[in-house]
Amino acid sequence: MRLGLLARPIDPEQARQAADIARRMAGRGLEPQLLPELAARFAEHGLAVEWPVLEGNDLGNVALMVSLGGDGAILETVDRLGRRNIPILGINLGRLGFLSNTRTEELDGCLQALQDGAYELEERTLVEVGGAGDRLAGHDLALNEVSVHKRDSSSMITIHAYLGERFLNTYWADGLIVATPTGSTAYSLSCGGPLLDPNGRSLVITPIAPHNLTVRPFVVPDHYPVRLFVDSREDNYLVNLDSRSVTLEGRRELVVRRSEHTVKLVQLPGQDFLDTLRTKLAWGLDVRSTPPVGGKP
Repeated sequence: MRLGLLARPIDPEQARQAADIARRMAGRGLEPQLLPELAARFAEHGLAVEWPVLEGNDLGNVALMVSLGGDGAILETVDRLGRRNIPILGINLGRLGFLSNTRTEELDGCLQALQDGAYELEERTLVEVGGAGDRLAGHDLALNEVSVHKRDSSSMITIHAYLGERFLNTYWADGLIVATPTGSTAYSLSCGGPLLDPNGRSLVITPIAPHNLTVRPFVVPDHYPVRLFVDSREDNYLVNLDSRSVTLEGRRELVVRRSEHTVKLVQLPGQDFLDTLRTKLAWGLDVRSTPPVGGKP
């Protein structure tokens, strides 16, 4: 099995961890293939590049893309793959690791599961953005969220939102988030948005610091395109797709819609969204909480 390896900028210790992971893969008969960025990180930190390097955007016959790092690395991997139908396995070298939830101490079991085919592919919704011209060419997909945000100013922006052809609301705020179910545990959560099951077919529209006592996050079916018209006192504003930002000028229509393409995340035995909520985000934490006797109600 050929495995592509990709990582964000990493420190020397993380680079050594990544090299060790590649060696252990090769030791099990798997075929690690480094993306050029990771090979450059190894060279930068004085590590030998012992494995083939995939040239440019040629991912060949890679069966899986292994994202080394934290959740930011997963988001960068999604952007790098674009609309290629290559599943992603996240191995956490970072801190929280909500999406990248396989820890390095679990690596042997992870590699064994890959060899045995004992894993599942969980499809996650992507959204895409139209209306930004060539600013997002080739990078118009987001796994977590699309957000519109004021830029370098204390002035609010005004965003007129529509569901398809139906007017939804006008938001006077620092910005607005359109989040996928996966992204409901990210920026939207920090702004008071609800949690959504990652397998649901919904989006959540969450205002950022709204100047209004009554506006609240709103969950909508994902078959509606979300149309946004932005008014700003300044000449420009930011549009963010996950961890990427572009500056747009003037009043224009942005359209956020569910993409026909999805991301497939590798889920290993024992990995479960609800368990991850409890262990990583301390969801429902209460000194009185105990599992049911026998593990079932």
